[in-house]
Amino acid sequence: MKVFIYDTKEDLFKDLANKYSKAIKNNPKINLGLATGSTPVPLYEELIKDHKENKTSYKDVKTFNLDEYIGLPEGHEQSYRTFMNNIFFNHIDINLENTNIPSGSVKDLAMEAFRYDKLLEKNQIDIQLLGIGTNAHIGFNEPGSKFDSNTIIVELAQETRDANVRFFDNMDEVPTTAITMGIGSILKAKKIILVATGDSKAEAIKNTIEGPITTDVPASILQAHENVEIYLDKGASKLLSK
Repeated sequence: MKVFIYDTKEDLFKDLANKYSKAIKNNPKINLGLATGSTPVPLYEELIKDHKENKTSYKDVKTFNLDEYIGLPEGHEQSYRTFMNNIFFNHIDINLENTNIPSGSVKDLAMEAFRYDKLLEKNQIDIQLLGIGTNAHIGFNEPGSKFDSNTIIVELAQETRDANVRFFDNMDEVPTTAITMGIGSILKAKKIILVATGDSKAEAIKNTIEGPITTDVPASILQAHENVEIYLDKGASKLLSK
């Protein structure tokens, strides 16, 4: 596990975007695991800028998102499909047919989870991008999640819903369930990049990096993966002892 700490978020995301650009140019058919939420938005903005200025092409890139809310209608502004299209995909030259996000609006969710697992089996992820929740969840794998799980249907912790209510008009609109890559699915990626910024993530980061591996801290299992890089700003790293 390698940890990189930056003085500012701007420096962090510029450096990380540069590493992504190099990886894409070295492997134009790269499989990227992507994340949603507010944390990776600056990365996507830097990648869009790089695409426009340096012509980094995504024509043969495939993407696989971690998760999706259950119960939001197709095209809902807070669905992760809409989010990814608006924030990233619509601004680069990627083929939308190569962008994969589990569906939270199909009738048979168990079959959708099975379908997504099979898709991931056929397309090993080269670089999996992760954010982290204040309770150290990765994807929507909340505390107590099994480390060997594949794509699953989950109940969202109240802490997670509280963190996401700012994107909705009120708490009643925040979904209570989601479909997510399981921790076992995430760990199959060749490389994992976790990004955390801000003081609110400091405790989760300390427990992830310096605490024991425990299902109470889902991200702590990353200690067992052979190729993990963690990118932090000063706020997120402030409780680390090293």
